[in-house]
Amino acid sequence: MADFTFHHGGVSVPSLDEAIDWYGGVLGFTVEKRFSIAAARAQAAMLRKGPLRFELFEVEGAAPLPHDRRHPPSDLKTHGNKHVAFCVADLEDFLIEMAAKQADIAFVVREAFGKGCFLRDCAGNLIEFVEEPDG
Repeated sequence: MADFTFHHGGVSVPSLDEAIDWYGGVLGFTVEKRFSIAAARAQAAMLRKGPLRFELFEVEGAAPLPHDRRHPPSDLKTHGNKHVAFCVADLEDFLIEMAAKQADIAFVVREAFGKGCFLRDCAGNLIEFVEEPDG
């Protein structure tokens, strides 16, 4: 079987500059590169935080994110890609930090199977953060 590794996740946003500011200020990503995608009429940026990469797209004439895609339980009722997830060492510490940064905490899970939360970025896109019990 072919070997592969994860490279990046990506989301479409209404304002590339606002999203770059949000992902930098709230999550600590920096711009690795900015580029245009002529065929999609898009401006894009690849963000990086250590080994993690996240791609942002501002597409001319794109439709806004539907309301049901902004809430994890309702988002699961539509087929397709759902979100990207990152691991955090301590969910409670992460939630305190995100609240201090006035991040939009959409949903928190504290169940026997695990703990995690979803944030909404500045465009309403869901991003999951999970606490792994073994780090």
